[in-house]
Amino acid sequence: MVTPSPRQWFWGVLAATLVFRLWLAAALPMTADEAYFLLWGRHPALGYYDHPPMVGWMLAPLAAISEAAWWVRLPSVLLPAALAFMVRGAVRGPFGRDADTADLAGLAVLLLPASVWNVLVTTDTPLALFSAASIIAFARQRFVLAGALLGLAFLSKYFAVLLGVGYLVWAVAARRPRAFVLVVAAALPFGLLNLWWNLHNCWCNVMFNAINRNEDAALGWVNPVLYAVSLAYLAGPLLWAEWRARRAIRDSLARPEASALLAAWLVPFAAFALVAAGKRVGLHWMLAFLPALVMTAALALERARLVTALKWLAGIAVFHVLLAVAISRLTPEMLKGPVERWARPGTYEKQYQAWVLLDHPQAVLEPLGPLMARYRLTAEAYSVGAELSYHTGRHVAVFGTGSSHARQDDIDTDWRRFDGRDLLILQREPPELGRYRPYFREVEAREVPALGTVHYAVLGRNFDYAAYRAGVLSVVRERWYRIPAWLPRASCFFFERYGFG
Repeated sequence: MVTPSPRQWFWGVLAATLVFRLWLAAALPMTADEAYFLLWGRHPALGYYDHPPMVGWMLAPLAAISEAAWWVRLPSVLLPAALAFMVRGAVRGPFGRDADTADLAGLAVLLLPASVWNVLVTTDTPLALFSAASIIAFARQRFVLAGALLGLAFLSKYFAVLLGVGYLVWAVAARRPRAFVLVVAAALPFGLLNLWWNLHNCWCNVMFNAINRNEDAALGWVNPVLYAVSLAYLAGPLLWAEWRARRAIRDSLARPEASALLAAWLVPFAAFALVAAGKRVGLHWMLAFLPALVMTAALALERARLVTALKWLAGIAVFHVLLAVAISRLTPEMLKGPVERWARPGTYEKQYQAWVLLDHPQAVLEPLGPLMARYRLTAEAYSVGAELSYHTGRHVAVFGTGSSHARQDDIDTDWRRFDGRDLLILQREPPELGRYRPYFREVEAREVPALGTVHYAVLGRNFDYAAYRAGVLSVVRERWYRIPAWLPRASCFFFERYGFG
């Protein structure tokens, strides 16, 4: 029996994973976060509340054609293939390894767990693409190009700063400060664009990422353990192989490309370890730096160690595929009994409610149809608002103070325009009407049954903007727009729109 060559394995796995990912992208319902980012794509801008604008720019041309889930997910579907070709070409070309090792490196990218199943629209998709391209350019000592690509990564997500810190560590260790100066000079225009937008938009990105979302940070042992588990899940076989071959990796550092690649993933991972001491590190935070980890393995590991790691990754990948296929085979009849148990109070009612709106939105929207002819549809949570906006094709404002996350609605909604109008506020919890009476002349609540669960519609007539400004918007201003004095401010839409100083 003829054993397939590394190249044959690469092309076979590339085709198989692309087919699987396309199927998964079409099968999965649109999540709230994805719907939220798609709203950005509907209205391209120089910035958005939570993050820099790249994901909105990425989605804009796709959304102009169609908002079908599989279509807007295409960049995420194709990302592992793009990264695999980039890594494979770099290892074979400028980094000087043989063709088989290059094919194995590309194969490793395709078999990483996140490369198998992650087809969701996130800010990490453009971040990973531009970060990998920047890392390869930096390792090839094309510092201006690396800086420009780093700037594009920065316009995707602020985690690109950690890659810049990795470049700084390398430049200091290699005694090549000019390299870092060139990177910074090329990245600076992109940073200045984001700085200008923040200056004129309440410092939204800075307030969210550096201040508001970190108010619950506290030291503990759980988050570091979860971070270690996340690393083991995302790249355990490669990390273990590199740990066992640490002497070979240390010896490879004499080559500038090997030391640059090591800094590009080791410094960010070390930074996340520090963050994990006080805050949970998201599984997706590490994705942009995994290609550098793969290239480190390709440059330093013996072929046998690399192949062993790939076998483990292949086994994990097959498990993910089989699990996804098995879940997809479950029919509503198979789930009926568990679903009925979940819907009982005190069990999993909230999770089931979320699933109904996620996977069967029309079951919730159809009973609301006659009401929406009179009442303007709103929601009391960004997740519900984003999903309703996606499924109805029109903007659904978020009523109330909300949380520190996903406050793009502060930019998109001018509550002055709702004065005197009738609103329908959809929520999952039985409403306490006393919370709404200060803002309407009349309020009532109605149940919205859907597939064994119940949502609730609060019907408010004659919205009182002045009362809402005093009771809700003033709280939002104090809680989420308390801009530090050390940040200069040119303008702030929230203050100017609602007359706050």
